[in-house]
Amino acid sequence: MTYISAIFLGLIQGLAEFLPISSSGHLAFFQEVVAVLDAGEESLFFDVLLHLGTLVAVFVAYRAEIKSLILEFFTMVGVRKLPQGQKPDRLSRRMILFIILGTLPLFAVLPVKDFVEGLYSNPMFIGCAFLGTGLILFLSDRLSRGNKDVKNASILDVLLVGCGQALATVPGISRSGTTISVGLARGFSREFAVKYSFLLSIPAVLGANILSLIDAVGEGIDWSRMPMYLAGVATAMISGYLAIRLLKYISRKSSFGGFAYYCWGIGLVTLILSLVK
Repeated sequence: MTYISAIFLGLIQGLAEFLPISSSGHLAFFQEVVAVLDAGEESLFFDVLLHLGTLVAVFVAYRAEIKSLILEFFTMVGVRKLPQGQKPDRLSRRMILFIILGTLPLFAVLPVKDFVEGLYSNPMFIGCAFLGTGLILFLSDRLSRGNKDVKNASILDVLLVGCGQALATVPGISRSGTTISVGLARGFSREFAVKYSFLLSIPAVLGANILSLIDAVGEGIDWSRMPMYLAGVATAMISGYLAIRLLKYISRKSSFGGFAYYCWGIGLVTLILSLVK
C-alpha cells in the first residue's frame, strides 16, 4: 500500500458511503473490474478504520441531533436524571425508537452473510446492482414530496426503511440511496428522509465494525502502515462530511436524477468490462 492508494480508498469510502452511489460497489469496481487497486491493499483493519472515519463525519454533521439523542437515551435507561422541571424530550425518544426498529431488519442478513460477501467478486452482479440503484433513485425523484417527519412517521415506515438498509448490504446497492428512496416512498419529507438515513447508519456501522475489528486483531495489525492508514481515514472523514453537506443541499434544492444517470453509467461500464475481461 502507498499513501496514494490509501488516500484514494479514503476518498472512495467518504464520497460513495454518503452519496447514493454505493461505496461497496465502487470498491469492488476498482478492485475486480478495472484492477486499479489490489484487493490485498485494503487490510481488514484499514477497512474498519475507514468506516469509523465516515462515522465520525456523521457525528460532526449531525452533532446537535446526536447529542440530544445520547442524552435522552441515558435518561431513558436511568443513567441521567433530568434537571428539576425539565420534561423528557419525546421527539428524541421517538427518533431513538425509530433507529432501533430500523436496525432490526439487518439481523435477517446474518444467515446469508457469507453469500453476500461472495458477491463482491462477481462483477456481472455488481453491474446489475448499480443499474438497480439507478432505477431506485430515478423512481424516487418522481414521487410527490411528502411531509412526514419524526412526529408523524409510523413504525411500519421505519421498518420498511430498515428493510431497504438490509437490502443495501448487497454490493452495488447504495445504502443511502435505498433508505432515502424508501423514506420518500413512505411520504417522508426530503430533509427527514436524509437525516433518518444517516442516523440509521450509526448502529449498523458500529455493530458491523466491532465484529470486523475483532477479526482484524486476530489477523494481526501492521503498525508500520499506520501513517498511511491515518491519511486514508482523514480523507474519508473530510470527503464524507462534504458528501453529507452536498446531499443535504441537493435534498432541499435539487433532485437525485444526476446520481441515477451516474449509477446507470458505471453499471453499464461494469457489465461491459466484465464481459470483455
